[in-house]
Amino acid sequence: MSNPCPSPAADPETVRQTLRQEPKAHRAGTPADGGGRPPALPASPAGPAGKAAAPAGRARAGLLITLILGSLTALPPLSLDMYLPALPDIGTAYGSPAAQVQLTLTACLLGLAVGQLVVGPMSDRFGRRRPLLIGMGGYVLASVACALAPGVHSLTAFRLVQGLAGAAAVVISRAVVRDLFDGLAMARFFSTLMLISGAAPILAPVLGGQMLRFTDWRGVFFVLAGFGLVLTLVTARSLPETLPPDKRHSGGVRNALHTMRGLFADRVFTGYLLVGSFAFAALFAYVSASPFVIQEIYGASPQTFSLLFMANSIGLVAAGQVNGKILVGRVSLDRVIAFGLGLILLCATALLLMTSGLFGKVGLLPVSAALFLLMSAMGLVMPNANSQGLMRTPHAAGSASALLGTSMFLLGALAPPLVGIAGEDTAVPMAVVQVVCVLVAITAFAVLCRPWRTRA
Repeated sequence: MSNPCPSPAADPETVRQTLRQEPKAHRAGTPADGGGRPPALPASPAGPAGKAAAPAGRARAGLLITLILGSLTALPPLSLDMYLPALPDIGTAYGSPAAQVQLTLTACLLGLAVGQLVVGPMSDRFGRRRPLLIGMGGYVLASVACALAPGVHSLTAFRLVQGLAGAAAVVISRAVVRDLFDGLAMARFFSTLMLISGAAPILAPVLGGQMLRFTDWRGVFFVLAGFGLVLTLVTARSLPETLPPDKRHSGGVRNALHTMRGLFADRVFTGYLLVGSFAFAALFAYVSASPFVIQEIYGASPQTFSLLFMANSIGLVAAGQVNGKILVGRVSLDRVIAFGLGLILLCATALLLMTSGLFGKVGLLPVSAALFLLMSAMGLVMPNANSQGLMRTPHAAGSASALLGTSMFLLGALAPPLVGIAGEDTAVPMAVVQVVCVLVAITAFAVLCRPWRTRA
């Protein structure tokens, strides 16, 4: 029996049209499909099983593409979160202060940001597969280099390279979704991807914390290299090209810059870009500060920190699923974004009041509860802000995805040095950064997106 999943050499237009059939049905109003389910790839027309085997083949193929895209989206949180429980150990091993160790997070984020600016336009010009596979190969090599780093400065440099290479995974996975989906179907599929990619921040710190029982922090990077290698091989074999030659953009850097300048001229796109980016910066203030807040200030073990981090990540994923399965199509995306931003502001303000000592000495439980609600609200804001931005850019999905991702990671890269500026003995900087970020996001949403107006 022939393989039901089309080979990478299949005709790009045929693959793209077949993959987009389901979301088009949703836009036409077909109720049975739901619009946001995984795309079904064509089954083989030949073979003795005939028509009876086709539906199962399509289901398996659609699930495989969804798993691949979800795994690619999960690569940044895996790279950032798996070694979080080991941050204090890295500082001890190198004799470096917390602020310097946190720069390894900043370096990876900067690499993810700059890499997307390069890879996004390249994928609009050369197609999705080639830049993706080159980037994944570089990620594997950089992960091995991180594991062998002799000092904190070389580790920071290798983390930068790791981020640059890994940027291909996140920016191209979003562009592939834009190739295949539109409208509410795209918002639903992003929420489906969050279910898969959300397993990364749930499992990564837990795995990292448990790995520290048997190895040191270097083993974490060897595991990341192994995961990247497996994902590269599966992607090379099973992910088809989704951008046909007639849809690609010719031109070099100048053309890419012109395209991005046109995107920034779109006031509403820029608004959603800022909403998602500053929400991510508030989230990453928590990610970068939490190992020291939970373990150093509250005295929790790496394993306890991992479990708390897992609980917060479950909240984020659960909120994303409520968004995709229940809210999308029933409540406007702008209303969901507004509610999520309001909840983030409420939680960040509560954290600021608790950590500043206004209520006296506050234990770990109320702080953890506020962080859980804050993280959950991210699942309502970030996928919908990305969807709203990408809906306006069908002509340049790669460049738009690059700008969305670059701005997120650039602003996220500012969080670690800011939350560590007052040392390891206070959580106030984390809360201050979160409050400021969500206030800027709310301002951008109100002033630039103007959700109460009908947009063209």
